[in-house]
Amino acid sequence: MSSTLVLGGARSGKSVYAEGLLAGGPALYVATGQAFDDEMAERIRDHRDRRGPDWTTIEEPLELAACLDRHLSPERPILVDCLTLWISNLMHAGLDVGHQTDRLAELLRDPAGPVVLVSSEVGLGLVPDNKMAREFRDHQGRVNQKLASVCRRVVFVAAGLPLIMKDTL
Repeated sequence: MSSTLVLGGARSGKSVYAEGLLAGGPALYVATGQAFDDEMAERIRDHRDRRGPDWTTIEEPLELAACLDRHLSPERPILVDCLTLWISNLMHAGLDVGHQTDRLAELLRDPAGPVVLVSSEVGLGLVPDNKMAREFRDHQGRVNQKLASVCRRVVFVAAGLPLIMKDTL
């Protein structure tokens, strides 16, 4: 089965691109974001409205590998949006990001069904000015590298345009 990692910066079009990869049939959307404020609640609503009725949504902010293990199947593709919020959730919960990432990577080596993962590329900017932000950036970079190594396809999206970085489908 296929696995695709879609990377890009903030508002790069990566989520829209990833959704387009799975358009045309029923798909499962695994949402990692949590609405801790009104602005985030609005972003979540916008994503849900854009996807339409063919998508089933599961909210899973922490146990991503376990969720995918339960739901991956050849009959229904899964979109995970996004790994960046997942990492933030893991850090705030005090969980081991490396261990959680290893579990996810192992599952993605040979997934039981098609899966597309969305993740932010945060390594192109300035070095953050505080320890927690630097730790987050470092986790994000390591997660992206690890998952890019096991996913069969990796796409970088900038200005809504995809650049295929790896394609072994």
